[in-house]
Amino acid sequence: MSESGFGGGSGAAWRNDAGIQPHAFDPAIQPELFRGVLLRRSVAFIIDLLVLAIPVMLAVIFIAVFGLVTLGLGWALFWLVSPASVIWALVYYGTSLGGPHSATLGMRAMDLEMRTWYGAPSYFLLGATHAVVFWISISVLTPLVLLVGLFNSRKRLLHDFLLGTVIVNRSVRAYASASAAVQKY
Repeated sequence: MSESGFGGGSGAAWRNDAGIQPHAFDPAIQPELFRGVLLRRSVAFIIDLLVLAIPVMLAVIFIAVFGLVTLGLGWALFWLVSPASVIWALVYYGTSLGGPHSATLGMRAMDLEMRTWYGAPSYFLLGATHAVVFWISISVLTPLVLLVGLFNSRKRLLHDFLLGTVIVNRSVRAYASASAAVQKY
């Protein structure tokens, strides 16, 4: 029987897992991948809030000064601050999580990275969606939803479960990948 289960003479066993890949990061085998992730993730979030807030504050100051110079006409631009802030946050999270480091600036500072549950790096749409689902879950379900990370071995939060992502220690993952490659040869 072939691996697809449609006959053939390859002699491979029948696969009944629907082609689903196993988790790439096992906390029982590699607990160091998840050690201290929740605390460092919280600090990374604060750093990212600063990265997001500083350009918005500069834009608000610019609009306020521009409004003074134009005798109040420039203050009409204040309505752009909210939509521009949302767009800025989506672009920031999408490009940073979808970039080559799979991490925001705060996550890089805290030596973290986001991966899919099967180990692939993140991409733009997943990064932007991760931010949206995080803010919706916090808004609707209160910040107590963050307690989910205390009760699972991979330290995943609710939005990580929904999107199939996991946050791991970057340097440990890189070291584990390099040592696995060396052992293979």
